Amino acid sequence: MHGPGNHMGMTKSACARDGRTLSYEEYGRPDGRPVFLLHGMPGSRKGPRPRSSVLYLLGVRLISYDRPGYGGSDRRLGRTVADAAEDVRDLADTLGIERFAVAGRSGGAPHALACAALLPERVTRAAALVPLAPRDLMGEQEWYRDMSQRNAAWYKTAERGLAAYTERVTAPIEAIRADPEHHLPYEEKSLSKSDRAVIADYGIKVMLSDNFTEGLRNSPNGWIDDTLALVSPWGFDPAQITAPVLLWHGTKDVFCPAGHSRWLAGRMPTAELRLVENVSHFSAVAVLPRVLQWLAADPEQPERQGQPQPEHGPATVRTRGPGRESAA
Repeated sequence: MHGPGNHMGMTKSACARDGRTLSYEEYGRPDGRPVFLLHGMPGSRKGPRPRSSVLYLLGVRLISYDRPGYGGSDRRLGRTVADAAEDVRDLADTLGIERFAVAGRSGGAPHALACAALLPERVTRAAALVPLAPRDLMGEQEWYRDMSQRNAAWYKTAERGLAAYTERVTAPIEAIRADPEHHLPYEEKSLSKSDRAVIADYGIKVMLSDNFTEGLRNSPNGWIDDTLALVSPWGFDPAQITAPVLLWHGTKDVFCPAGHSRWLAGRMPTAELRLVENVSHFSAVAVLPRVLQWLAADPEQPERQGQPQPEHGPATVRTRGPGRESAA
């Protein structure tokens, strides 16, 4: 049995089937249940995660990689959300992993759903924390409902294509790259009380800062390409997913409104939705250890009554399958 040290946490590179470089890191227990973590937007392989000692106790082998254009991964111009499944498959093959779970937070959540939809023979469980839904399937009016003006403006510019979006966001992205401490989203005055409470943890704030800085280290291309992919057709329908899916969302989220998770829950028969009252976007960071515990459970065994659940906050509304809700 391996100890919590050795090669875990070191940056490594893998080669995708088309020759691109993918940068990744592993954390936790080398012989644990493998979980691929899809980072937020912007982000990198250094995104928020539990400490390796916590992962080790959970029995989790966590693999996080830079999506194309972020950090040390080569750009894949014109990529779709569905293309993430190919990269995760190539990484899993490189690491000799046949079956695995996937988790994604925020902009990474749709990419985790892509893996579940397009790699059904390999993905055991999937978790999407504060996800967006596909704009073309959900409908534009509903997609933008309850979203902050800042986020909506960026996405609407991205609808006009690569050139228009690059021109619109180059200056603000360069400002973030030059001085992330004063230009990142967690410094916005409109940030909710619950988000400020999460980020008040010094360790989480430093991890977020390192994550964004690494993601934008070489260029803003990852962020640009992520945004374009999210407002374009994803290349799959979430209804295709057959593996168990956990959707987690705070009802006060204005970055990725909770209506997106409600829509996804109604689209996916295998999904369980946990809506948590009075919390917002960054609370998904705090709930990640419990989510990973759920992902690492034996996929062949049903959940036991009283098993710790991935909740965070004073009240939770659950939906299991389309159209059925109960208050916790």
